[in-house]
Amino acid sequence: MKITFWGAARQVTGSMTLLEFDDEYRVLIDCGTDLERENNPEKTRYEYGIFPFDPSLINLVILTHAHIDHSGQIPNLYREGFEGQVLCTKATLDLSELLLLDAASLNQRKFKMIHDSKKRSKKKKDIDSRELYLDRQVKEAIENFVPIAFDQRFKFKDNGYVTFIPAGHLLGAAHVYIEFWEDGRKKTLGFSGDIGRKNYPLLVDPQPLPPVDYLITETTYGDRLHIDQGEAEVLMADIIQKACIDVPGRLIIPSFSVGRTQAMLYTLNKLYTEKGFTPIKVFTDSPLAKASSRVYEKSAKLLNKPARAFLEENESLFDFENLIYLESNQASKAVSNHAEPCIIISASGMVQGGRIEHHIEANISNPYATILMVGYASEGTLGWKLLNGERKELSIRGQKLPVNATILRIDVFSGHGDFKDLTNFVTSQDAGQLKKVFLVHGEHQTMNNFKITLEQSGYTQVEIPDKGQTFEI
Repeated sequence: MKITFWGAARQVTGSMTLLEFDDEYRVLIDCGTDLERENNPEKTRYEYGIFPFDPSLINLVILTHAHIDHSGQIPNLYREGFEGQVLCTKATLDLSELLLLDAASLNQRKFKMIHDSKKRSKKKKDIDSRELYLDRQVKEAIENFVPIAFDQRFKFKDNGYVTFIPAGHLLGAAHVYIEFWEDGRKKTLGFSGDIGRKNYPLLVDPQPLPPVDYLITETTYGDRLHIDQGEAEVLMADIIQKACIDVPGRLIIPSFSVGRTQAMLYTLNKLYTEKGFTPIKVFTDSPLAKASSRVYEKSAKLLNKPARAFLEENESLFDFENLIYLESNQASKAVSNHAEPCIIISASGMVQGGRIEHHIEANISNPYATILMVGYASEGTLGWKLLNGERKELSIRGQKLPVNATILRIDVFSGHGDFKDLTNFVTSQDAGQLKKVFLVHGEHQTMNNFKITLEQSGYTQVEIPDKGQTFEI
């Protein structure tokens, strides 16, 4: 059997791993958008269009979870010739449909920009639109998604079985456990997907994999711990008190619509419902977040025990007094004129496109505003600049604005397990049985540091694959 790493190799995004069994059956584990490559105008051109392999030869896709850096290229895979099925959990199916349709909507706007730029320019600009799929391609892909329950051993080929194991991180997210037989011998593979963290709002704790021969694990936090270790409600209560009550200001929170926003709204609901905190008007500025919240409540049986108990007692995880969902762009922009203290939660979490850019632009120079960063931001994004000390002046939409707002960050809502969680995940495996550990989905230096940690713990066969590198197992 061969395993080739086509994505998230020595970088965080674009998860895509190809398994080629000895009977020529081919399985793709995740098929994600490479955000680093997407932001690079000099995209790699492959022999097979946008893929480095022939999509028509792929038999099956196994999807760990719905995030775009794991699912975002699936519509293109079908468009380029893939005719198989996508196996995932039911919640991953539901969230993937929302996220992929949202991506298609963004693509529609990109097509319009390309068309308009060509009309304005006498010389047509060479703008690469090969990866821009639309609603029709998404719907055609979703029709081929097959939901598999957690902990159900599913036969996907002769002498091949897959089991999804709860990973935390996001509703429906799974570790993937694969069993197969070659030359009469059983072999096992484990894929971490993205590993969640313990005691995260709403989600179950990540579960360990059974013993495996080969392990592929993410390393996003492979050399650092989460800074904030307290309860989310306590941390948020302190921030809201200072930002909106002690001083009548506004709190702006860039947040991903799927996962992060639900954890935030649930925490605020608990604050208001259980802690007696004064309800401050909360504007959730993301139609995608509203739709995702419905999926979370529909899939309540997958949530952790505290969340299920809260839902049973209060009938809603996310609805509370003074919560307002903003549906239209006009309503979003009108919030800038809201004079009372308020909280605005808007996408995207990296402050890269989306409605949040307008809110940051409108409030960055306001000394009574607080901008709270709650997650990771890729280098070069506006969120990254806010997190990395560009605090005097920022260029937003072509204009330079002084930074008078207070900039804060917390990581209690990060959906990724930290160094301790990752170490526990790997070291739950027997170092004597484990033939190889492959490190993916992390910054290269972080991977090197995590590799050293594992080697010092007795795991001597650790690889950091290059993109396109193939291993025989």
